[in-house]
Amino acid sequence: MANYPLPKFHFQVQWGGTKIGFTEASGLDITNEVIEYRDGASPEFHKIKMPGQRKFSNITLKRGIFKSDNDFYAWFNTINMNKVERRDITISLLDETHAPVVVWKIKNAWPTKITSTDLKADGNDVAIETLEIAHEGLTIQNE
Repeated sequence: MANYPLPKFHFQVQWGGTKIGFTEASGLDITNEVIEYRDGASPEFHKIKMPGQRKFSNITLKRGIFKSDNDFYAWFNTINMNKVERRDITISLLDETHAPVVVWKIKNAWPTKITSTDLKADGNDVAIETLEIAHEGLTIQNE
């Protein structure tokens, strides 16, 4: 049996027990900041580099617009001053049996931006809306 890389088109997003179909999920990255340091008594004439704090990008989710589906807007409208409904989100890359193969677990996510579709009288594309979310942690598990 040949060993091939996984295709990226079969995935699901779960939040609060609901599975939502998306056309795209991006921003699933983790960066460790670099701390440079040199003390005055060091025999080396350069700085050393140490790992610093972790930083997470905002995640962007895109999906088609459906009539009477207000999930994005209801969540976005929970923002009030410094309070917001935070959710844990799981994004799973699935195999041909629909089983998770790679899982991204997002902690304490909340919506920062909603972008509605553009409108075009001579187009025939699906109406797509975009949700950008901030979060406080991302772990990746390769099952």
